[in-house]
Amino acid sequence: MIYLKIIVANTFKDKLIGLMGKKNINYGLLIKNCKSIHTYFMKENIDVLLLDQENRILFINRDVKKNKVLIYHTKKKSNILELPSNSSINLKVNDIIDLNKFNP
Repeated sequence: MIYLKIIVANTFKDKLIGLMGKKNINYGLLIKNCKSIHTYFMKENIDVLLLDQENRILFINRDVKKNKVLIYHTKKKSNILELPSNSSINLKVNDIIDLNKFNP
């Protein structure tokens, strides 16, 4: 299991900027009620997890490179968790992430 601090993007600005321009990313960013992201202006690759409202993993995209757009087509309300690249290697679709235990 990995342990990372998870920051919740609460404002439009936080959601828009996300991890843009960040280097040495050592935390995760949770974007609630979201089904798409971009990686423009990213300095590092990231892992992207689409979660349902119970934090069950619906999709995993690992090592997403800069200048990409990810759009998830799902009817479920969903959240996106952005993580440092390859930190989701031990996770799989249908795993449930306990965000309370995810934080150190």
